[in-house]
Amino acid sequence: MSNPTPQPAPPPRALRWAVAGSVVVMIAAGGLFYYASQLAAGKRQANRDEIAVTIHGHACEPNELSVPAGRASFRIINRSDRAVEWEILDGVLVVEERENIAPGLSQVINANLLPGDYAITCGLLSNPRGTLHVTPTAASDAQAKAKPSMVAFIGPLSEFRVYLSSQGSALIKAATALQHAIDAGDLAQAQTLYIPAREAYQRLAPASQRLAQLDNAINARADYFEKREQDPAFSGFHRLEYSLFQQRSLDGLAPIAQQLVTDVTALKGQLLAQPLPPEQLVSIVVRNLNSLAEVRAISGEEERYSHVDLNGFAGNLQAAHKVVDLMRPLLTKSAADLLTNIDSALAAFDAELEGLKVDGQYSRYDSVTADQRKQIADKAKALAVAFDGIDPALGLSGLQ
Repeated sequence: MSNPTPQPAPPPRALRWAVAGSVVVMIAAGGLFYYASQLAAGKRQANRDEIAVTIHGHACEPNELSVPAGRASFRIINRSDRAVEWEILDGVLVVEERENIAPGLSQVINANLLPGDYAITCGLLSNPRGTLHVTPTAASDAQAKAKPSMVAFIGPLSEFRVYLSSQGSALIKAATALQHAIDAGDLAQAQTLYIPAREAYQRLAPASQRLAQLDNAINARADYFEKREQDPAFSGFHRLEYSLFQQRSLDGLAPIAQQLVTDVTALKGQLLAQPLPPEQLVSIVVRNLNSLAEVRAISGEEERYSHVDLNGFAGNLQAAHKVVDLMRPLLTKSAADLLTNIDSALAAFDAELEGLKVDGQYSRYDSVTADQRKQIADKAKALAVAFDGIDPALGLSGLQ
């Protein structure tokens, strides 16, 4: 009687599970690959109309652009050796901008452009400006005819001019006090008075950042000058800040302080002279909050020598409160739910900043942790998103 052929032993249970697991992983990987490829295809489709602009050390390529009126997307690629900004200017007014584009990286600027010719800045303040031609379309012509009545916005815009006037006067007074301390050779007093002067500026920042040349003279950081802190053109608040808090010296600051007073005095006049359409009253705040959320809150680069960033953020938030208060009667009638969301976002941002006070004073920003900075950025972004709903709710969307 022959012996039966021995049967192979069944594979261990662990091996069966391993084989089954590998199959599942392969299926999941295939699904993820398909999802990623679809996502990439969708992104390529969404970004196919992006206009690429490359920033080199001393120029942009191309430096002359032409686009149809309406929404346009520009991908700004930084091939220089430092963080830079790119701006679209309508005369002296900033239409859109992107700050702090890191070397080797790119960022996208989305702009809703009306027909006309605009200037574009490119990296260093000494770099030549380019030109952006925006041609009219049937849609832009129809949009110009369909603007809502401006009567309802006369009151808020008039009150905002009063705000600009009073805050402009406060800034001149604070900058003058700072100048007097520098002239008197009192370093400690100058360091103390720098803080209220910066707070006064930041309450005006959403509006003043529309005025490219003056705002650069008053508020440009060293990064945007070829020789950085040693560049003769580096002036304004941050030049004073560098000497007061980094070098702890008043040497050579008297003429810089005097020029700052001259510039902030001119700023008040320009803010009152320039028209502010109702569709820009909200957008200037949104742009300021997005800058806070995306750049300043995380990096702490705005006040890199004095570390009084929180004081500046509070000034920005006061400006946001003011705009909401001015628009409140209109929003109460047209968008009560949106107003509730905005008030909630304002309260959350207020509470976040209040929680960073010690003995009634804001903490130095170099003592604020990465998690706390992230919370500030998140609160600023949430407020910007809430603000973004105001113009559509009031029939102003697509006009800026």
